Amino acid sequence: MKKLLIPIIIIGLIAFAIFQWGVGINNEIIEKEGVALAQWANVESSYQRRADLIPNLVATVKGYADHEKETFESVIKARGEATKVTINAGDLTPEKMAQFQQAQQGLSGALSKLMLLREDYPELKADTSFLELQSQLEGTENRINTERNKFNGLAGAYNIYIKKFPTNLVANYMNKTGLGLFKSAPGSENSPKVEF
Repeated sequence: MKKLLIPIIIIGLIAFAIFQWGVGINNEIIEKEGVALAQWANVESSYQRRADLIPNLVATVKGYADHEKETFESVIKARGEATKVTINAGDLTPEKMAQFQQAQQGLSGALSKLMLLREDYPELKADTSFLELQSQLEGTENRINTERNKFNGLAGAYNIYIKKFPTNLVANYMNKTGLGLFKSAPGSENSPKVEF
């Protein structure tokens, strides 16, 4: 009887140790994914701040440049497109990240055109509301970049973690495939040409 009991106890201890190992890895995966998704919320919050600033900026510029209707409409349209594209935080696939980024790049391009109007309207350059909004927008763009970089760091660490052996065994069982990352816009690897 004692000879039969010892192997059963050893098998039980091994099974318990394997179970505990799996639970530990599962908890670590959930924690790392949660931290990365919380950072994603910061990215979305920064983009929302930019979207919230745009109507005030457009209204300020409109007062000086009423005949720039096409520029205003392109900014408003791009803002609508950018805020229409959302991603479920639980489904951050590379394809959906690319779609989200493309919508945001359209808005960035439209905003660049709007900001160029200040060169044509010297009185706009001196308007304190415009200057304050411009400063807030620049700060928001910097925050967006910072939050995207933080997200990429956390999501990248998570992606590496779930692909390493033996963690990948538990991650595959949980259907964890990794998080999409922000990538640079096509052509941004080329230096811009500055001409006077």
